[in-house]
Amino acid sequence: MASVTVEDVRDVLNLSQADVPDAKVAKMIKRAEVTLGLELGKEVSSADCLDAEKEFITLLVAVYAFCYLTGGSAAGLSFSVGDQSVTLLDKAPPLAVLQAELERLLAVLKKPQIRSA
Repeated sequence: MASVTVEDVRDVLNLSQADVPDAKVAKMIKRAEVTLGLELGKEVSSADCLDAEKEFITLLVAVYAFCYLTGGSAAGLSFSVGDQSVTLLDKAPPLAVLQAELERLLAVLKKPQIRSA
């Protein structure tokens, strides 16, 4: 099982602790965990999750952090971002790329999985 860390999120956007404090990222991780759980209709723990769930939560928190840094807003899977020409995010992937990856991962996670006992 996997675990989402603050460092995982920062790596996506090439950020440091000075850019987004640990406490803020931790709150975003919890929000993303709850959002994924609601989307999948099951309990999801960011501290003990599947690799695909970890990737989804990490990317969703990266979008939340992007919104936080640019003064935009995010709720669930809906995002609003103002001016995206912030020098801090020059190395970050475009928001559209992150959002497309989120949608792809969510579609995979929502597919029924047949497991043997």
